[in-house]
Amino acid sequence: MKIDSLIRLLAGTVTLLGVAVTFFVSPWGLLIPAFVGLNLIQSVFTGFCPPSLLLRSLGWLDDDGIIHWGGQKIGR
Repeated sequence: MKIDSLIRLLAGTVTLLGVAVTFFVSPWGLLIPAFVGLNLIQSVFTGFCPPSLLLRSLGWLDDDGIIHWGGQKIGR
């Protein structure tokens, strides 16, 4: 899986979660999708993306943007 697909999956999931929180718990839940949207916009301009930083520090993201779940294989 490429990092772009994972970012879209995470953004969509957290946005739907925020809508559900808004519907079932509190209107303040709309802050969750607002934060997701602002983070997506800032990542376009700055290149700073927390999920990619986390995956890279775990050794799961290579230089081509491909995720290797559980880490990269040695010798490849």
